[in-house]
Amino acid sequence: MTQPFSTVNVLGFDFIKATQQEFVEQLKKDSLSHKNRFVVTANPEIVLTALNDPEYSSVIKGADYLTADGIGIVKGAKILGSSLPGRVTGFDTMTAILKWCDEERKKIYFLGAKNEVIMTMIEKIKATYPGIVIAGFHDGYFKDETGIVREIQSSEPDFVFCALGFPKQEYFIEKNRRVTDAIWMGIGGSFDVLAGYAERAPQWWIDHHIEWLYRLYKEPTRFLRMMALPKYLLLVYRYKFFGK
Repeated sequence: MTQPFSTVNVLGFDFIKATQQEFVEQLKKDSLSHKNRFVVTANPEIVLTALNDPEYSSVIKGADYLTADGIGIVKGAKILGSSLPGRVTGFDTMTAILKWCDEERKKIYFLGAKNEVIMTMIEKIKATYPGIVIAGFHDGYFKDETGIVREIQSSEPDFVFCALGFPKQEYFIEKNRRVTDAIWMGIGGSFDVLAGYAERAPQWWIDHHIEWLYRLYKEPTRFLRMMALPKYLLLVYRYKFFGK
């Protein structure tokens, strides 16, 4: 595809230079034109995983849009002498698209999370966004994806939201996205938030770029995962001063 946005390279990955609103508007245009698009919203943890896994790195680099979900990506770009307008998060993108799909009566397929989570979320989607046509849904605990892929293909959704967690969601999308022309997007734990099983950080924490700290406060068991941020920043500084 012809990339509508300029990009900023951070540790070998090209992040689109777009605001949250600009990106959402582009996805709307792509959907109305029935384009096939693969969206990855990446944080430092995803970048670190990709740097240590050539196959995953190839999948990430094959996405049509790579956005800076984590503030660490934005800061990394600045350290390296470039700039990004700000975060473009999976959750905010998804909620903006849900509102638009409600107005335009678009079809969405939802895949991921635990069964009780996705069932609760689907009921909330029906109540909050009655204009959305639910093309289908399935929890994230499956051994054989054949039936799921067949359902996505036959229902021809406009959007496919995959909440399988990384790297599983990206591998699933990369493997199956060609079965139908839709916007395919990995959105991590967003279904849990929509369903009310998880809490997103209050706006003050988000505005001050410390959403990660709030999540650590609420879930201390995430401490080891949070170590990805200092490891990532160390790599950024090493790249800045010593090159690859």
